[in-house]
Amino acid sequence: MIYPIVKYGDSVLEKPSATVTVFDDELKKLIEDMFESMYAAHGVGLAAPQIGIAKRIAVIDCSFKEDPAAKMVIINPEIIKKEGRQTHSEGCLSLPDFRENVTRAMKCKIRAQDVNGKWFEADGEELLARAMQHETDHLNGKLFISHVSALKRDLIRRKIKKLQKTGQW
Repeated sequence: MIYPIVKYGDSVLEKPSATVTVFDDELKKLIEDMFESMYAAHGVGLAAPQIGIAKRIAVIDCSFKEDPAAKMVIINPEIIKKEGRQTHSEGCLSLPDFRENVTRAMKCKIRAQDVNGKWFEADGEELLARAMQHETDHLNGKLFISHVSALKRDLIRRKIKKLQKTGQW
């Protein structure tokens, strides 16, 4: 099932998500649906709050279906180490058509659970590190625009308000 992507302005995007404690077939189905929804929206990462579900679940595929081994499921993730810096244009499925330069760690290590609840650690560099940080931010109720200047953030919010008034958002 392809879920619609929740857009900026919905409160689910700005609140920390609940810890996942039940690892069952329902969770596995949700994760399959999240990958399907992410691909349909042409993204490389998707957090559960972006489909209106306030749970600490995210899916990532920086290869966008090219490499099945690149598919990553992170449940209850926490970033345990960051190294270096990278600044690149970043976007978000919940803020369509908005991109800004964001500085994040070049490398990061996360600790998370898999679909069966087993804890693991994973390292990411460059785009994967960026995706891990971006999706973990979502689960903490934080959007990428919190990493840009107050001026740019205000401009984005004003543009969105105009789009909302005309029914385009």
